[in-house]
Amino acid sequence: MKSLRELRHLHTFRLAVLAVLAGLLVLVILLGLRFGSLRLSFSEIILTLWNAPESVEYRILQDIRLPRVLLGVLVGASLAVSGAILQGIMRNPLASPGIIGVSAGGGLGGVLVLLALPELSHLLVPAAFCGALATALCVYLLAWRGGIDPVRLILSGVAIAAMLGAISSTILIFHAEKVAGMLDFAIGSLSGRSWPQLEQVGLYMVAGILVAELGASRLNLLALGDDVATGLGLRVERTRLLLLAAAALLAAAAVSVVGLLGFVGLIAPHIVRLLIGADFRYLIPGSLLFGGAMVAGCDTIGRMALDPSELPVGVIMSLLGPPFFLYLLRRRDHEA
Repeated sequence: MKSLRELRHLHTFRLAVLAVLAGLLVLVILLGLRFGSLRLSFSEIILTLWNAPESVEYRILQDIRLPRVLLGVLVGASLAVSGAILQGIMRNPLASPGIIGVSAGGGLGGVLVLLALPELSHLLVPAAFCGALATALCVYLLAWRGGIDPVRLILSGVAIAAMLGAISSTILIFHAEKVAGMLDFAIGSLSGRSWPQLEQVGLYMVAGILVAELGASRLNLLALGDDVATGLGLRVERTRLLLLAAAALLAAAAVSVVGLLGFVGLIAPHIVRLLIGADFRYLIPGSLLFGGAMVAGCDTIGRMALDPSELPVGVIMSLLGPPFFLYLLRRRDHEA
């Protein structure tokens, strides 16, 4: 048992790490506003937003860079928190919206609305949510056999994701004339996103994050095992279903505006867990901050890498994600 002093030191350390992550997020936001085809100093950004509402620089900052950076932060935070929830309720650090097929389910819902039923475009987020939640439930049920087996969970998720990807590809084949506009969706991109997209998903993302924050203590109980959690008075299946719905909502909202952006929900929670431990009261806000900084930062790198062209944020994440995933697999094998 840890002494009271050790617990206080641990609490202080974790708060300090969260403060550092918050500072990192602010820095990433400022860098995202500064860099682009037109580079501005921090003083020019402040002066432009404060005193020059009629200038070209103001229009670039207000209509292009600011909403794109904020949307990147929200998308990253949503995917990271979704990944943290899934890792908690399934007690598997390899679980994430992309790997277990939740993003693919949300993507299929989005593809159906965008291509097959464009007259229902106002239902894009609810359709993606239904697809993501149905996929999460299906994978969970397939992996359940008196408990969740990590290997069966990953294999079920990969299989379901492949099947949903095949269905999405079939829909794209029958709507070939619209495929060009779906390239950004398939890769994961923030290009061209602005205030309308932010308004479309902002409330969904905030609602999902609030549910995750309120459920952090329950995730800690679930980590102890179903029998222990039940003995402590937790309604396990009801709690798991509610948190699963929150994870699906967050993943679906992100997918509906940025497309199939992978690996954020895997990398961000795991890195934060290495920094501050597995207590979800700290892991959830830490994942939120680091995930937001990760996506917004990678998007800024993508905008600068091939200037004046840009590299989609999904490409940057796909370059970073697989090596990290392989590292996790090797680490789990070593621990086993």
